Amino acid sequence: MNRTIIPGVIAMAAIVVASNILVQFLFGQWLTWGAFTYPVAFLVTDVMNRVYGVGPARKVVFAGFIVGVICSLIGTQIMGEFGPLVTLRIALGSGIAFLTAQLLDVAIFDRLREGAWWKAPLASTFIGSSVDTALFFSIAFSGALTFLEPANDVSWAGEALPLIGVGPVVPLWVSLAVADWLVKLSLALLALLPFRLIVKRLMARVA
Repeated sequence: MNRTIIPGVIAMAAIVVASNILVQFLFGQWLTWGAFTYPVAFLVTDVMNRVYGVGPARKVVFAGFIVGVICSLIGTQIMGEFGPLVTLRIALGSGIAFLTAQLLDVAIFDRLREGAWWKAPLASTFIGSSVDTALFFSIAFSGALTFLEPANDVSWAGEALPLIGVGPVVPLWVSLAVADWLVKLSLALLALLPFRLIVKRLMARVA
């Protein structure tokens, strides 16, 4: 492995592990603590892309994916109050969403890298985060996909409630997805400052 990407791999692995642990703990009614750590993965990918290019960024993504798979396998063996901490649908949703969204982020960033410094990280993270949220929550909790794991009862996620407590009536999982998406978009904006600072420091070292 190229030494230049080792810090990126370590950072991505740490984020994935932390998010898999923190997703078990609720933050309010619609979120878990993992919602605040996972979006940092896009920051890591974008920094690697800007400083080292598409190839190294993809390697970091694949490393994070492998760590995520390992976390999911461990989670399936840990029994919680209602069964395994990680079900097949959650494992599928997590893996597919992560790999698809992160690789999309890399591709979009590369297309926009010649523009203003903030356009590539902002646009790639916005789009990647949106795809990530849509894929994960629909695969993991949508009633239309119960055939993926018939023995897993996710009827609780289909409970009809006002959107985030104030909007039109929708399935509970949609509110969870929207809350998660809003956090991702907010952190995408906040991440522009550390992105700028980290890239500037790393580019000085590379030069």
